[in-house]
Amino acid sequence: MELKRIDAELTICKISDTADIDLSREFYFLGNTDEEISLVCKTKDAPENVIERSDGWKAFRVQGILDFSLVGILSEISAILAENEIGIFAVSTYNTDYILVKKGDFERALNALKEKGYRITS
Repeated sequence: MELKRIDAELTICKISDTADIDLSREFYFLGNTDEEISLVCKTKDAPENVIERSDGWKAFRVQGILDFSLVGILSEISAILAENEIGIFAVSTYNTDYILVKKGDFERALNALKEKGYRITS
């Protein structure tokens, strides 16, 4: 399986509303539930007024379009990273999955996955 590095520093934050979100930007994940509104974006694009934020994240994408019948892709990746004591924040789109890890763990995460047979591209 191929993983693609996302070369941007990311921020995960909790926001009170979406008024300051510019969805024309390249990289946004927005989750709106009955409990909170969460946003993942490039750090440089994070809104000023957030409730909470966590900076210093990097990401990689599972390459290709994943059929909904595929089982265990995210589970396998998260297990490999858990074995290496690397925490994750995962988000999914209709097509694929994105896995975020803290910047300080990023290269170690990619190396652990590479050792298990994953190909890493830029």
